[in-house]
Amino acid sequence: MILQTFQPEHYTVQAAAGHSYRDFYQRELEYRRQLGYPPFARLVRLEFRHTDSSQAESAAQKLATQINSWVKEEGYRSTELVGPVPCFYAQLGGLYRWQIVLRGPNPAPLLRGRTFSGWRIEVNPPSLL
Repeated sequence: MILQTFQPEHYTVQAAAGHSYRDFYQRELEYRRQLGYPPFARLVRLEFRHTDSSQAESAAQKLATQINSWVKEEGYRSTELVGPVPCFYAQLGGLYRWQIVLRGPNPAPLLRGRTFSGWRIEVNPPSLL
C-alpha cells in the first residue's frame, strides 16, 4: 500500500507503517476516554436535511434549543449537546445537512416519546459523517 500524507508523524500513520495495531488501539482508546466518545459514552445523532440552507440551519437551531431545555428539565447532567453544526458533507444530493449529537452515558431515553418531523435519528451511529 502507498499512503500519501501531510502528517507522516501522526500516530495513526506511524502505527500503520509499523504494523503496530496494539499501539494504535491503546492510544485511540485513551483519546476516546478523554473526549468521552464510545466505548466510554453513547451517542445519538440527529440529522436534518432541506433544499434551503437557511431553513436547515434554522430547524437545527430550534431543535437544539428544545433539546437543551429537556436536558435541564429532566436532569440529564452528564449529557452534552454537540452542535448544531453542518454535517461533514454539508450538502449531499442537493440537500443541506445539519446535525446535532448527544453524548453521554445514556442519551437515547431523553428523546423517547417525542416527535421529530423531518429528522433522521441514529442511536450509536456507526459514523458521524
